[in-house]
Amino acid sequence: MISRRSFLKALPAAALTLTACGREKTEPAHTESLVFSHSYPLDYAKQFTADCYEGGYTMLTIEDQQFLVMPEGAAEVENLPEDVTALRQPVQNIYLVSSAVMDHFVHLDGLGSIALSGTQTDNWQLDAAKVAMQAGKIAYAGKYSAPDYEKILATGCQLTIENTMIYHTPEVKEQLERFGIPVLVERSSYEADPLARMEWIKLWGILLGKKDTAERVFAQAVEQIAPLLEEHPTGKTAAFFSITSNHLATVRKGNDYVARMIEMAGADYVFDSLTDSGNNLATINLPLEDFYAGAKDAEFLIYNSTIEGMVDSTEQLLAKCPLLADFKAVQSGNVYCTTPGFFQQSMELAEMIVQMNRIFTQDTPQDLTFFVHVT
Repeated sequence: MISRRSFLKALPAAALTLTACGREKTEPAHTESLVFSHSYPLDYAKQFTADCYEGGYTMLTIEDQQFLVMPEGAAEVENLPEDVTALRQPVQNIYLVSSAVMDHFVHLDGLGSIALSGTQTDNWQLDAAKVAMQAGKIAYAGKYSAPDYEKILATGCQLTIENTMIYHTPEVKEQLERFGIPVLVERSSYEADPLARMEWIKLWGILLGKKDTAERVFAQAVEQIAPLLEEHPTGKTAAFFSITSNHLATVRKGNDYVARMIEMAGADYVFDSLTDSGNNLATINLPLEDFYAGAKDAEFLIYNSTIEGMVDSTEQLLAKCPLLADFKAVQSGNVYCTTPGFFQQSMELAEMIVQMNRIFTQDTPQDLTFFVHVT
C-alpha cells in the first residue's frame, strides 16, 4: 500500500488545490496547485520527516501522523486525505504535555505559543518554564491521562503535544480530537542518538515559523561536540544507573541515547550488550548480583537522580546498596550523580557530553552543572 507521504508527492498538479482565504465571499475563489518542492534535510533524526511545498507549506510526518503546516494568510488546502491535519501558523495556545519538548521551545524563544502545561510548576527543572507558570503565562491543565478539558477549551487550544504515553489512554486523545483539538504525538524519545533527539528542534521550528533559529541552535550543538568525536576513546569504562526501593539496579540499555552519550564522551558503557528485553523501554532492572558482575570494575559510576533522588555522599549511596563498597569507582572516588534537570534539559545534551568527557579525562573536573561529584 502506498504511503500517504508518497501519495501526496505523486499527486498530479491539480489534485491538491488551494483556495485563497481572507477574501470577500462574493469574490470568486482563487485556486492553485500544491506543488512538492523538496524534502527537508535531516542529519540524524529518524522518527520524523518534513516535505516542503511551494508557497511555504510543509508536511510533517511522524510515524502514522501527518500535519500540513500552513503559513499565516496562505490559501486553504482542499482535497487533503482525511487523516492529514492542517495547522495554520501562528499555532498558539498549545497544551504541552510532553515535558521533553519544553526545552526546545525555550531555545526557540517560543514559550509564548504555549498556554497550558501537563507538568505542574514545582515539577519543572527548567527555570524559564517555571517562571512562566508562576507568572500565570502558562497554566497547568492536568497530566496526559487526566486533562482539564474545560480549561483547555476555554483557552482556545489549537494543538496538544503529547508523547507516546498517551497511547495508554487512547480515550483522552480521541476526546481531544472530538473537541476539534489536534493531537501531535512526538517520538523524540525513540531516537537512539542524542543529536537526533536535539534535531527535533527543527520540527518545532517549522511549526512555529522559526526554522532559521532552530537550524542555528542545532548547528551550534553539533559544533560543540565535534572536537570530541575526533578524539581517540579514553579506554575508560562507565556505568549509568540508579538503585530502586525494591533493591534492583536500573540501567540504560546499550542502544539507548545515554549509552551513546557516554561513548561520544570517550568512555565505554559497561552494559552495551543489554539491548533487548522484549519491550520498548530505555531501561532495564537488574538484580544486584547481575549489576555487581557488570559494573564492579567500571572506572566511573554515574547515578541517575531522576527517579530515586540525588545522592549527596558515599554514605548515602552505600545506604542504598552496601554492595557498592566493593566497586572500583567507589573506592577510587569516581562517582557522580546527575542533577535533577538532566532529562528535562533536552537541548543541553551536547553540553552534558562535554561535561562527561571532563569527568572521564580530568582529575578534578571543573564547571560541572549537570553532574555532582559524590564524595
